[in-house]
Amino acid sequence: MKKLFTSLIFSVSLLISGNVFSVPILNSFPSATATIFLDFDGHLVQSAVWNGGNPLNCAPSGLTEQQITDAFYRVAEDFRPFNVNITTDSTKFLAAPLNRRVRIIVTSTSAWMPGVGGIAYMGSFTWGDDTPAFVFSDKLGPYNTKMVAECISHETGHTVGLAHQSKYGNDCNTPTEPYNLGYGTGETGWSPIMGNSYYRNMTNWNNGPTPYGCTELENNLTTITTQNGFGYRADDFSETLNSGTYALTGNNFSVNGIITTNTDKDAFKFTLAQNLNFHLTASPYSIGANSAGANLDVKIELYKSSPTTLIATYDPLTTMSVTIDTILNAGTYYIKVSGAGNSNVSAYGSLGSYTISGTTSILPIRNVSLNGKVDNNKHNLSWKIIADEPIRSVEVQSSLSGSNFSALTSLAGSVTNFTYQPFKNNTVYYRLKVTSVVDQVVYSNVIALKGTETSGKQFSVSTLVQSEIVVNAAENYKYQLIDLNGRMINNGAGLKGINRINVSNQSAGMYILKLFNNEQQQTERILKQ
Repeated sequence: MKKLFTSLIFSVSLLISGNVFSVPILNSFPSATATIFLDFDGHLVQSAVWNGGNPLNCAPSGLTEQQITDAFYRVAEDFRPFNVNITTDSTKFLAAPLNRRVRIIVTSTSAWMPGVGGIAYMGSFTWGDDTPAFVFSDKLGPYNTKMVAECISHETGHTVGLAHQSKYGNDCNTPTEPYNLGYGTGETGWSPIMGNSYYRNMTNWNNGPTPYGCTELENNLTTITTQNGFGYRADDFSETLNSGTYALTGNNFSVNGIITTNTDKDAFKFTLAQNLNFHLTASPYSIGANSAGANLDVKIELYKSSPTTLIATYDPLTTMSVTIDTILNAGTYYIKVSGAGNSNVSAYGSLGSYTISGTTSILPIRNVSLNGKVDNNKHNLSWKIIADEPIRSVEVQSSLSGSNFSALTSLAGSVTNFTYQPFKNNTVYYRLKVTSVVDQVVYSNVIALKGTETSGKQFSVSTLVQSEIVVNAAENYKYQLIDLNGRMINNGAGLKGINRINVSNQSAGMYILKLFNNEQQQTERILKQ
C-alpha cells in the first residue's frame, strides 16, 4: 500500500551515496532540464521531515541490473510525453536546478515506515531542498519489477503535485476504492498510475475523482505540466496532410514517434508506383510481449490523397498495437497515428512512444476480372485470374445492397465459372474473393445482374454430378438421398444458400434426392457419373 504525506515542512538530504554494485547509466531525455533521479544503489538521508529527523542509511534496492533496466523503462514511458529526464545518473541530478529535480530512493530499508510500499511529500519536486521520496522494493512482491516501477511512478506523481485517484459508487462521499483498481483484464486492462496500478497492464495518467469526493476531479496532465516548471515535449510530427508531411520511403520503412498530448496526431505519407501489397504494424513502446509496460493504445487512420479521403480506421479493442495488411492501388497515401481509448478507459492518458514499420511487395495475384449474364432464369458467372502464384480458393460472394457481401460458395482455385439461381427478383451484386497459396487475398470487380422470375421452387439442384450434389436453398431444409432400391443412404439438414452433399463414396448410377422444409417438398433425380 502506498501512503501520501501532504505536509509542507522543508527538509535537507545529504547527497551521499553508498554504491555497492553497478547501476546502468540510463537517461530518457538527457537534454531536459527537469530531472527525476531513480536512486537504486543506496543513500544516506539526513532530513528534518523523514525518520523523525534522525539519519537514515538506505540500503540498495536489491534488484538485479536487468530488473533496474526494466523498471527504468517502465517509468520512463510513464513520463515520456513530458519535458523531463528520467535518469539513473547522479551527475544529471546534481546538475539540475534545485527546484526542478527530485530523488526517488528505491531501497530495501523499510522497517522505519511499516505498512506502505512507498512514500512521498506532495509537491516536493519544486521545494528546492532535495527532499527525497521512497520506494520499498522489499515490500513490493517482494522485488517485483512491475510493482517497483508502478510505485516509482506513483510516488513521483505525488512529488509533482498529484493526489490519489479513487473510485466511487452511489455514495459520493465515501470511495469504494480509495486507490482506483481500474477495469478489464489482459493487454488493455487499465488502471490509473495514481490509483493501484500493480495488477493491470495499461497504466497511465487520468482525469478522475480523488479521495476528497467524487466531484473533486484532478486532471493529472494539467497538474504535471503547469505546476512543476516543465511542460510537454515538442511535437515531433505534424498532423497536416500535404507536401510537407514526413515521407516514408522504400519498400521497407520504420520510424519512431511520441504522442505527447491527447490531441496530438502524427502524420506520415507514402507513395506507391504500382498496385502493391501493403503491410504495416504500429506498436507502442513496451518491454515485453503483449505490450507489457505500454501506455499508448495505438489508433491508425489511413487516407488516400487527391482528394484526401479517409479510407479506413484501425483501432482494435483488445490490443494496444495495430496491424494493417491490405492491397493498395498506385498513388499517394497518408496515415495518422494517435492515442485511442478502449472498452476500459478513454483516450485521455493514452500517450507515449511508438514504432511504425511497413513493407510493400509486388502482388502475386495481378488481376481478377469477373463477368456475368442472365440465362434461362439463372445467373451465370465466369472469371479470369492472372497470377504468379497458384490459386488456393475462389469464394463467390453476393449482396442485395452492393456493399454488404456474404459468401455464396467456395470453389477450388482451378474453377472459372459458377451458375446460380437467385430466389428473389431483386438485382443481385456479385464479387469474388480470391486466395493464393501464399495467403494473398484479392477481391474482384463488382457486377450487378437483374433478378429473374422464379420457378416457385424452393431448391435449385445440380442433377448431373461426380463427387457432390450442390443444393441452393431458399430456406433452411432437410434432405434424404435414396438409391433405386428404395434404401436411404444419406440424410441430414442444410442451411439457406449454397450447400454440398458429398457422394464421392457412392457408386455411379441414379439416385433420388428428397428435399423438404415447412413450406414445400421437392424431389430431384440425381445421375452420378
